[in-house]
Amino acid sequence: QVQLVESGGGLVQAGGSLRLSCAASRKIFNINAMGWYRQAPGKERELVARITSDDSTDYGDSVKGRFTISRDNAKNTVYLQMNSLKPEDTAVYYCNFRQRVGISSFFNYWGQGTQVTVSS
Repeated sequence: QVQLVESGGGLVQAGGSLRLSCAASRKIFNINAMGWYRQAPGKERELVARITSDDSTDYGDSVKGRFTISRDNAKNTVYLQMNSLKPEDTAVYYCNFRQRVGISSFFNYWGQGTQVTVSS
């Protein structure tokens, strides 16, 4: 069974940077999109950033201009560079790989989550 393994989370001061990585344990074919989501205590999971197979990107409004998503297809890895971090960025960050399994059908793989804590 394929697993997504995240790394790079931790504790950082406001204004600092972190880089998250997420790699699949084995090759996943027909990936439609890779993305990062986050969930803070008491809040719903929200989209942070997503990159599609044609390299188009989409960001949550609160992170635009501060976060950058990128990927390495050969390594089945997605990255999230987070700059100018704010305390409100504190959350568990989850990576997601969306695999196309049919004309309009997808299967979602999820990482186990990595904690990002930004101190003020």
